[in-house]
Amino acid sequence: MKAAILWEPKTDWSVEEVDLDPPKAGEVLVQLVGSGLCHSDEHLVTGDLAVPEEQQKEMGIQQFPLIGGHEGAGTVVEVGEGVNSLKPGDHIVFGFIPSCGKCPSCSTGHQNLCDLGAYLFAGRQVTDFTARHHARGQDLGLMCCIGTFGEYTVASQDSCIKIEDDIPLDKAALVGCGVTTGWGSAVYAADVQPGETVVVVGCGGVGMNAVQGASMSGARHVVAVDPLEFKREQAQIFGATHSASSIEEATALVGDLTWGALADKVILTMGVAQGEYIQPALGMTKKGGRVVQTAVAPFSVDSVSMNLFELTMYEKQLVGSIFGSANPRRDIPRLLRLYQEGQLKLDELVTNTYPIEDINVGYQAMRDGTNIRGMVMYEHTH
Repeated sequence: MKAAILWEPKTDWSVEEVDLDPPKAGEVLVQLVGSGLCHSDEHLVTGDLAVPEEQQKEMGIQQFPLIGGHEGAGTVVEVGEGVNSLKPGDHIVFGFIPSCGKCPSCSTGHQNLCDLGAYLFAGRQVTDFTARHHARGQDLGLMCCIGTFGEYTVASQDSCIKIEDDIPLDKAALVGCGVTTGWGSAVYAADVQPGETVVVVGCGGVGMNAVQGASMSGARHVVAVDPLEFKREQAQIFGATHSASSIEEATALVGDLTWGALADKVILTMGVAQGEYIQPALGMTKKGGRVVQTAVAPFSVDSVSMNLFELTMYEKQLVGSIFGSANPRRDIPRLLRLYQEGQLKLDELVTNTYPIEDINVGYQAMRDGTNIRGMVMYEHTH
């Protein structure tokens, strides 16, 4: 099969032939319809998500080379021994965080924090920590243990969420990461309430869904912040009531809208998070308000600029969120039902689609800010 491999950081994706082993116990073989081009995979290219070599040695892993992609959907082709929740022909969406259903996090309703998430960057099968994907005589890792930048993949059943057969798989793929992460950042992590003023900083695939989630929750004002006019205009489709080109501009705007009370919730979904963004975000948050940090920062970022006096005396909150603080097995089907009923916008998210051979073109469009979400689509000629 064809797949996009990243042999090392700071290089292009290399589309080439990959050999794929059959599924072993607890695993499934899936034929993918396509994959979203999420910014998290770009973090692999830039090196922001490259695990330091010392840590790789300690963990006993080799992160690169790997097949990218973690936002995909497809059809089950074959199941391994012991798989009883899925069968050939089932339609599934990959949850980029596995959910075992047994660990303390899963059993208390926090599947996004499943203990299996510790192996997201290990790149091997979470079932036995070996590889099913191979190229040039080498084992290949997988982004988030699934690797959706390929026509087929083998992954653990813990990464698969079964969906109804009448849901378009190309739209369902988007709910595996960007949609749920953004929507949940507003609905769950920020806990947006009717009548609130919400600011979303960064309007890519995740941010646009944070806008959508805030709007669906009944926010009075939804301010979309992005330096690109195209994205600010697109945000109106998803429910933004106002827009600004910078945090400084947004702070002044929110002050006017709220008569100086400032924003109830601020959600950070920019492409690359940095510690210097936290204080400006807290600065436009009201007393008792909340800042949600969803954007991914490089591993090396370990310092944050913020006023602790203000944090305490104004009872402001700063919370982190992964996968929108959602439960994949509950929320992926839930969001797809909302889409079927016309309440959740998915069609409008995809700006362009690409064959796998043009994956680098798609990522350049993301860097240029001309895509909200690009997707690679597979033809399956064999």
